[in-house]
Amino acid sequence: MKRGARAGEPAQDGRRTGERPDPNRWRALWATLVAGFMSLLDVTIVAVALPSLQRDLGASAASVQWVVSGYALAFALALVTAGRIGDAVGRRRVFLWALAAFVVCSAVAGAAPSIMWLVVARLAQGVAAGCLAPQNSALIQQMFEGEERGRAFGLFGATVGISSAVGPVTGGLILALADGADGWRWIFYVNVPVGALALLLGSRLLPRVAPGRRGHLDLPGVALLGAGVLALMLPLVLAEADGIRRLWWLFPAGLALLAAFARWERRVAARGGEPLLDPRLLTETPGYAAGAGIATLYFVGFSGVWLVFALFFQNGLDYSPLRSGLSVTPFAVGSAAAAVVAGRLVERLGRLLTVLGLTGVVVGLGAAALILKFVPPGTAVWWAAPALFVGGIGSGCVISPNVTMTLRDVPVRMAGAAGGALQTGQRLGGAVGTAALPGLFYLVLGANGHDYRTAVAVSVGTGILAMLAALAAAVLDWRRDRGPNGGTGPADRAGGHSHTHASRC
Repeated sequence: MKRGARAGEPAQDGRRTGERPDPNRWRALWATLVAGFMSLLDVTIVAVALPSLQRDLGASAASVQWVVSGYALAFALALVTAGRIGDAVGRRRVFLWALAAFVVCSAVAGAAPSIMWLVVARLAQGVAAGCLAPQNSALIQQMFEGEERGRAFGLFGATVGISSAVGPVTGGLILALADGADGWRWIFYVNVPVGALALLLGSRLLPRVAPGRRGHLDLPGVALLGAGVLALMLPLVLAEADGIRRLWWLFPAGLALLAAFARWERRVAARGGEPLLDPRLLTETPGYAAGAGIATLYFVGFSGVWLVFALFFQNGLDYSPLRSGLSVTPFAVGSAAAAVVAGRLVERLGRLLTVLGLTGVVVGLGAAALILKFVPPGTAVWWAAPALFVGGIGSGCVISPNVTMTLRDVPVRMAGAAGGALQTGQRLGGAVGTAALPGLFYLVLGANGHDYRTAVAVSVGTGILAMLAALAAAVLDWRRDRGPNGGTGPADRAGGHSHTHASRC
């Protein structure tokens, strides 16, 4: 029985205590993971098709950039607000409507007659993806408990890691199969049948749970958070168009807006209102603040290195998009395999698993960077494959366990907003990485006479520095988690402060 609830009373997940869990929960999970995979894959899959769609639509380089950056920006802006709306009106409802909108926008993007239509469709598609994403983690918390929740989050973490890593190879494969003037359109069309299937499964399998207590949406909080995230991300998504130099002043403005947002949310919570993002998530929920910081730092390096690898293999070694993507497939394979196993180990090892995973990523990517620098180009990719595989295993032990540790003590009624905030941090970190690391790659390339091997080593090494910062944060949280009695994982806290807080919230 859940602590803090009497028999027969509704639990935080919408079931009554003592009721059996939904028998369809595992099948329903697969429907949500397919939808989540599509929305995250679309962050990176389009990059390999930019040259062909620019040529076919007669677009400028600046307008084509918005096909990628506009999606990422709209995605990040929608996350927290959509998570809060899902908490209030029902995650199943928001999930299905967002998925339907994503499918329609994908079809419109594929049929776009001009670059303007394509950019508008991608912005709308990004909003739909941002509404979809926080429902995934919230539905996991709603449908699963205990060790099952850790396994479910393991699959969710594998989905996040694989979708980011296989975007380039998937895009290259689609372009290779759909050869021709309009081949790039299938990058978007492929979402339609897959999304329709996920929509059908979701409508049949997702639990019909009554939404939480309805209340007003914190519109000032929405405005402050949205403006702050926009100010921080806009210079980054426009980095290739010299956005950082021209719009640098938006960084301090964004930080000031986020500080105002935090102050406003504390004020709303203090007077008994319903904040967009409850401050107690950061101040009282064990593991949430540390996990969000680890995720943000990790995605700075994780998101940026894939663009650097693509630039090195395609421009430096003259690989095709497909071959370039296949060169980093060992990382995706290792990540997928480890994430599923890590979901079962997180209950036993806790934050230590994240520490070990980050160590593996740093060692694997560091070795790959050195191999690409010093081994002759003809054989470097083969020597780098085992190192990338090791890095992938480490990554599989980072993303899913960190999601589990970050969200495990979050009250289910706040699961959507908490999951949205966590993914907003990931998107901000990803935006920093995808702007900074390729920029550094070109800077080193221009300074050393187009030595691609040095450029890739320096850029990947810089991404590793961000991962080392995440490792330091994970070590500190692990030491705090152990406590004075030397406990090593979540099980050692059972019945302690974290569960008391979850019941009280």
